[in-house]
Amino acid sequence: MKKRILIIAMAAAIGFVIAACSGTETNGNGTGTNGNGSVVINNNPTYTSPQPFNDITAAGLVANIKIGWNLGNTFDAAGNTPTGFSWLGGGVYANTSVSQMEGAWVNHITTKANIDTIKNAGFNTIRIPVTWYKAANSNYDVRADWMARITEVVNYAVANDMYVILNSHHDETIFKFTNAEMENSLRAFKRIWQHIAVNFMYYDEKLIFEGLNEPRTKGAPHEWSGGNDEERANLNRYYQVFVDTVRASGGNNDKRILMINTYAASATPAAMNGLVLPDDTVENKLVVSVHFYEPYNFALNTNSNFNTWSRTNSSDTSAITSRVDRAYDTFVSKGIPVIIGEFGAMNKNNEAVRAEWAEFYVSYAREKGIPCVWWDNGGFQGDGELFGLLNRGNNTFPFPLVRDALMRGAGVN
Repeated sequence: MKKRILIIAMAAAIGFVIAACSGTETNGNGTGTNGNGSVVINNNPTYTSPQPFNDITAAGLVANIKIGWNLGNTFDAAGNTPTGFSWLGGGVYANTSVSQMEGAWVNHITTKANIDTIKNAGFNTIRIPVTWYKAANSNYDVRADWMARITEVVNYAVANDMYVILNSHHDETIFKFTNAEMENSLRAFKRIWQHIAVNFMYYDEKLIFEGLNEPRTKGAPHEWSGGNDEERANLNRYYQVFVDTVRASGGNNDKRILMINTYAASATPAAMNGLVLPDDTVENKLVVSVHFYEPYNFALNTNSNFNTWSRTNSSDTSAITSRVDRAYDTFVSKGIPVIIGEFGAMNKNNEAVRAEWAEFYVSYAREKGIPCVWWDNGGFQGDGELFGLLNRGNNTFPFPLVRDALMRGAGVN
């Protein structure tokens, strides 16, 4: 989910070096080995020794997540060439500041006050979508200043004792799902996750790695309906690489909770049934994630005439309950926890109705043990996907009824 809004240009102020060489992977004062190259990070604000780690199960951790919020359209801005951006082959940004990349779709650079406000409102979880290919070279080594900025914002959430979901988002440019493209795609995927895993190897159990976002073949006729057999099988190959790479990276990553999505994060039967959990070296450390914005016309259709919803209308509620029930039956009932990593309903000048919808959605999912993470794209005016909940410029909530409904649905006092 994305929305381009405005490009800003600010100079990046973070300076440290990341280099690829042979041998072990070194992070500050610590070392982790994955047996395939090295990432050397200096002067990074990341932890340099293992933090105390509660070796909790995935189900136990998910039970502690109340309600979450996405830092959307920020580090995940990608796919189009913003004015003034230079590009390397394959769609990689060159000579572009971190702040330009962060602000390409929203007119704001994330502050600690933003994250403080989210925590104080009752959200105990933040999902930080990140596009990595735009800040990587041809060997898929991630730019040091980009990694440092991501780390800085992760640390804002850590300082607030929040759960953090960190992912790879909108990287379909280099992560493909057809047989012909798998060799290069998996090499890129492994390399990028080596960088992420080593950088965050010492964080505690509240940092969750999410391998992909809405993994799919863009533009395919089955893009949003669950993919085909080939693509689903290849997606499962990605997740085995993901688990193996993170587990081998050292620090606390040998027991970190990992999250995987269905094809396109879809709640269709084909996508859910086609997901195969990868083999893991530890038990009960995997979470499945799906996304759904339902009913479609109310939640996602930009036509402002579709602005009504009622909990007394079964056709309105069943679009939500059927998908939650399917996630419960397919995964949760079998001991596999689920997080709805994205959901929301765009503003159509219908705050009270959206609030009713939000409370129903979150409370019904909560009854099934499934926490929800609101998609906030930072948008409040103009046309497009207007899911903005927090005004990041002044740290206010323009739709307090929706915010409060989310808290009620999540059981937050």
